[in-house]
Amino acid sequence: MRAIPSAGRLVLLSFLMLFVELVLIRWLGSNILYLSYFSNFVLLGSFLGIGIGFLRAKSRFDLFPWATTILTFLVVFVLLFPVEIDRSGSQLIYFGAWDNPSGLPMWLSLPIVFLLVAIVMAAIAQGVARTFVLFEPLEAYRLDIAGSLAGIAAFSLLSFAGAPPVVWGAVVSAVFIVLYGRTMRLLQGVALGGMLLLLGHESVHPGVSWSPYYKISLLDYPLPGVRLLNVNGIPHQVIESMARRKKSEPLYFLPYQRVRRNSLNNVMIVGAGNGADVAIALASGAKHVDAIEIDPRIYAIGREMNPNHPYQDPRVTVHIDDGRAFLQRTPNRYDLILFALPDSLVLVSGQSALRLESYLFTLEAMQAARSHLSANGVFAMYNFYRADWLIDRFAGTLTDAYGHAPCIDTFGHYGHFALLMVGRRPGGISCARSWMLGGRVDPPPVDDDHPFPYLRTRSIPIFYLLTIAGILLASLVLVRTAAGPLVQMRSDLDLFFMGAAFLLLETKNVVQFALLFGTTWFVNALVFFGILLSVYAAVEVARRVRMKNPSRLYIALFAALALAWAIPPETLLTLSFVPRFVAAVLIAFAPIFLANLVFAERFRVSGSSTVAFGANLLGAMVGGTLEYSSLILGYRNLMFVIAVLYALAFILSRKTPAQAAA
Repeated sequence: MRAIPSAGRLVLLSFLMLFVELVLIRWLGSNILYLSYFSNFVLLGSFLGIGIGFLRAKSRFDLFPWATTILTFLVVFVLLFPVEIDRSGSQLIYFGAWDNPSGLPMWLSLPIVFLLVAIVMAAIAQGVARTFVLFEPLEAYRLDIAGSLAGIAAFSLLSFAGAPPVVWGAVVSAVFIVLYGRTMRLLQGVALGGMLLLLGHESVHPGVSWSPYYKISLLDYPLPGVRLLNVNGIPHQVIESMARRKKSEPLYFLPYQRVRRNSLNNVMIVGAGNGADVAIALASGAKHVDAIEIDPRIYAIGREMNPNHPYQDPRVTVHIDDGRAFLQRTPNRYDLILFALPDSLVLVSGQSALRLESYLFTLEAMQAARSHLSANGVFAMYNFYRADWLIDRFAGTLTDAYGHAPCIDTFGHYGHFALLMVGRRPGGISCARSWMLGGRVDPPPVDDDHPFPYLRTRSIPIFYLLTIAGILLASLVLVRTAAGPLVQMRSDLDLFFMGAAFLLLETKNVVQFALLFGTTWFVNALVFFGILLSVYAAVEVARRVRMKNPSRLYIALFAALALAWAIPPETLLTLSFVPRFVAAVLIAFAPIFLANLVFAERFRVSGSSTVAFGANLLGAMVGGTLEYSSLILGYRNLMFVIAVLYALAFILSRKTPAQAAA
């Protein structure tokens, strides 16, 4: 086998590094119950490992030949010891299973997963770093970004195709085989074969399929004609006939019984799922239904298996979309808008605390829904809300949006099931009981800047604080043990702060685009691809144009950050799609481009490109922990944190010997 040219090898290694990172975030979240709520746990482990790998570029012991073995061990551990995160406490609500935590204790399993992710990524990153040093810093960075672009494009295409884990594993294995070439050993081949067998068994398991968001399992229920739809190992939906549902759970029919003087000419259902709520709407007299479902695979299962076949009904129009995005885009008015249990079990991305449905429950979303109601239109939402304070929050939000209190029906079984209904005009509902706060403390509505409806107060829950502290302590020990003295990064502290700032800037943009264009996986993938393109463009400019005064770049960067803060993303929602897209791209990507010009100019004169890059990546890991400050500050005010971090980078860059010499 002919040796791969160094440039091609670096591109392929960088492809592998990002592809494996994305696979781990996706796959671990599907197999470790509730880790999907904390996917940045995996992201932080990845950044830690990559940073260590780059710091070990010149180490005599090469971890890269062991990467396949460690990766296979991680797969074996996860499949043998799944774990459910303990959800006790009243500050933060997680939707999901009702049973007790299973598998190994959380305090044991999660540190092991974090450690294994870090070691896997360190092994791959050391292979990247050993090739990285063969090039000038900017040329190496350019090739690294090119490989990363290919990695995110490949993973996005596989997500679009609904590819199962064995396909992801096959891609990873093929790249490893090409990279190892003639040096490939028996142990490496056995490890790859074992990994593919395990992932293959998971992928062909009866009733299991994969959507861009979930690992979906269909299970038979003891009652005939009833099937359970689980996602990421958690009960999510029931597939049954409408007649059975009416008999067992008549509460789902209440919205239509409460409506007065309403012809139901046009109905919107957000969270249409397998079609159960759509079937109820049709049976209750709806003449047309817009069914909004974000997950294409769940829709496909419903179309095939729902016994009432609502999705085949000509009165139904299906939209595979984010509910808030559809609300912002549609010109239609509705006699009934129903939020039917839209509780996702995943975050928008691996680096934010935003859930798929978070923007559905803000005050601005409720006001948008009101603007799409007909004169006698009615809004309704129901779910198992788990806590009285969450019901109070949503009821208070509806009161603020409509100017009068909603009607409420509650049911004690299954944990705080509640139906909230409010008419565009008072008196449009046959109301059994109006919501009243009484003597309880009212959790305020959440808004688009702080879209965390399941967080009771503006605070960081103790579980997050303990996790962050553990991650930082473990990272300090691991870096010192695996990569040598920290003093080697002393001259690259400015790059460390740049990494922390850039991760927060990237997170802010992902969240902003989720609000403006939807929380779908496709929007998320496009944003990450756009960020990498901006980075690549900045590197190409820096390679061709030498900026003699970096201070001017910092001034431009701070101006771009100030502009991004001064224009709240919500104001762009009033624009039509094309001008909104143009404005969003300019506001979001101008700081990204300028920040990378700053980085490229500084990286060009680094004493050791791998140490500098490692410091930058470790800074990104710290930035990932700082992202939790958005739970207190909101996303807009993250700009102040970003500005402070870049200011520290600027101050430290003035003291950097390499920079001064340049």
